[in-house]
Amino acid sequence: MAKSKWDTYVKDKLLEVQAWARDGLTDEQIAHNLGIAVSTFYEYKKKHSEFSEALKKGKTVVDIEVENALLKRALGYKYNEVTQELKINSKTGEAELVVTKVITKEVQPDTTAEIFWLKNRKPAVWRDKVVQELEGEVKVNKKVTKNELKAILEDDEDE
Repeated sequence: MAKSKWDTYVKDKLLEVQAWARDGLTDEQIAHNLGIAVSTFYEYKKKHSEFSEALKKGKTVVDIEVENALLKRALGYKYNEVTQELKINSKTGEAELVVTKVITKEVQPDTTAEIFWLKNRKPAVWRDKVVQELEGEVKVNKKVTKNELKAILEDDEDE
């Protein structure tokens, strides 16, 4: 029995499938890139959990992970730095890693991440460019002839 396209090709392309999903390609476009029918694409989604997971991770999870990482960086955070050393266990005589030191470190809030977050989440308040709308009418009292208009345009081209 001949191997399916899943076995010979698609299962080795899961990272690309995830990237295509992350880039916003539709299921139909991903199926086309894989060289399979859309019906086969949906069959693989049902039949192969790793295929379905690659699509989900590309489409949703990555966005959430990046948003969370940006927020964490904007607010600052603490983490533990763990130092381990290889020591011989006196009972078993085997080498094992033993924690020798734990230091709590703090990453200060990142103002660039804060600015980015605020500009995108609250553009009306934090946007650099202020948009002002003017209302009213503009009246022109003088009519411009074709020759005068040509002369104006020629002057602009000379500059």
